[in-house]
Amino acid sequence: METVRRSSAVCGEGTRFGKHAHVFRGALFSARFGHHVAKLGVLLSLSGPAVPKSLFALFVVAMLPLGGCMQTTLSPSTDASMTPRDRQLLAHTPYAQANVPEQYLRHIVDYPRKEQPGTILVDTDARYLYFVLPEGKAIRYGVAVGEEAMAFSGVARVGRLAEWPDWVPTADIQARLGPYPARVTGGPANPLGARGIYLYAGNKDTLYRIHGTNQPEYIGQAISSGCIRMRNEDVIDLYDRVKLNSTVVVLPPGQNAQVEAGPRWRG
Repeated sequence: METVRRSSAVCGEGTRFGKHAHVFRGALFSARFGHHVAKLGVLLSLSGPAVPKSLFALFVVAMLPLGGCMQTTLSPSTDASMTPRDRQLLAHTPYAQANVPEQYLRHIVDYPRKEQPGTILVDTDARYLYFVLPEGKAIRYGVAVGEEAMAFSGVARVGRLAEWPDWVPTADIQARLGPYPARVTGGPANPLGARGIYLYAGNKDTLYRIHGTNQPEYIGQAISSGCIRMRNEDVIDLYDRVKLNSTVVVLPPGQNAQVEAGPRWRG
């Protein structure tokens, strides 16, 4: 189920009615706006002389920016995209549920960059993944990224999507971190977690993935062997939105996305 959240963020300068008309229309009927108008009506009734309607209308117009500060938006539900299998497997995880810092929980944020809706952008320095929405918004997820020497950067495409994928450790991972079995069956103990989003360059698998994790305590850190880890709940949500052949932009270390870090609406 989608839930409606309200922002307590301060409005920026230069707001135009035409751009945010839907917000202002909602504000006209918000509890806060109604409270102010009702309060004014009481004051005017007690003030004695009749007050011109033009003055009352001027007050209403002046209150519109305040209404805009109480913007509403649909916030992605934590489990709206989960299948019965997801719920069953995640109900009995072999790892402890980590207390992920607030800034790395899922939020909808303003997104001033120019990527097209449906694009994934990863800010490796800030440990954020953005799924670009229309109208200057994006869903921001916290991630764990690869250590700098191993991290992928550049532009790729989504070449494959998989639910609860098997993990086949590469020869490099076997040499550095193994020994592991040649193939690890998909499930909550699997390092790839609930979903795998496979990054391709042209028709070639880059061997980098956006995937879930069985170590959610590392979200917000540069700790993985090059891939981009997400909380299982978040990668399920992202997987339900992304399409095959979508563009994925992974910024190199030192290149910040310059998207406002402060949260707006939490999911």
